[in-house]
Amino acid sequence: MQISGSTVLLTGATGGLGHAIARSLGARGAKLILTGRRGEVLEPLAAELGARALSVDLSARPELQRLIDTVGDIDILIANAALPASGTLDTFSVEEIDRALDVNVRAPIMLAHALAPGMLARGRGALVFISSLSGKTATPGTALYNASKFALRGFASALRADMREGGVGVSAVFPGFIRDAGMFADAGVKLPPGVGTRAPEDVAKAVVTAIEHNRGEIDVAPLALRASTTFAGMAPELAARIARKLGSDDITRQMHAGQREKR
Repeated sequence: MQISGSTVLLTGATGGLGHAIARSLGARGAKLILTGRRGEVLEPLAAELGARALSVDLSARPELQRLIDTVGDIDILIANAALPASGTLDTFSVEEIDRALDVNVRAPIMLAHALAPGMLARGRGALVFISSLSGKTATPGTALYNASKFALRGFASALRADMREGGVGVSAVFPGFIRDAGMFADAGVKLPPGVGTRAPEDVAKAVVTAIEHNRGEIDVAPLALRASTTFAGMAPELAARIARKLGSDDITRQMHAGQREKR
């Protein structure tokens, strides 16, 4: 899929990862439609990139429908918006659970449902879903977040198979710990020594690669973290015990404390 000249809808553009993705696609000649909840952050970014800005709260179903009705034909969807949803399940209200699932799972699915038919009719397009390594391996204290990111991976994988003959690429990108932006940086989490990170620009590069080369899945993490994720998929109980010894519970506590007000 060629990015230059394509109309791109990017959700979650007001966060640090969204900024990096938007700038990377803008530099490649994309015609950008940027969405986010914080208009005071969204508008300057849109002005910088010559993009269209639409302030939308994806947890509000009428606003999501308004977005779908407004954007018109889209060549590339990048579903980047997400809520952290960290903390044990008993700390969530029903409303907070609904909000997390609406933003992290329902909104990407509904956007794909609305936009994919037009892509198929034109015989070209790309759907990119920003998941997380938390969509491949579970960690304590993040059951709801894990659930949403596992769901996004399954949805993207099955949708890719459905779209295989239609000229529409479907990809999922799995960031690990990202420095300087994103939920870990926003929460002020201090990682144990030796835990590697990647930059927001690395996530943006993965998005570009996914679009241009129709890659099904791309991990954005150092080799050791990717290897540990693979190991956790094969031996989850043993991997969980090792992770606890290496400080996963402390990371979870920091995440919960730093993100409690972002539900």
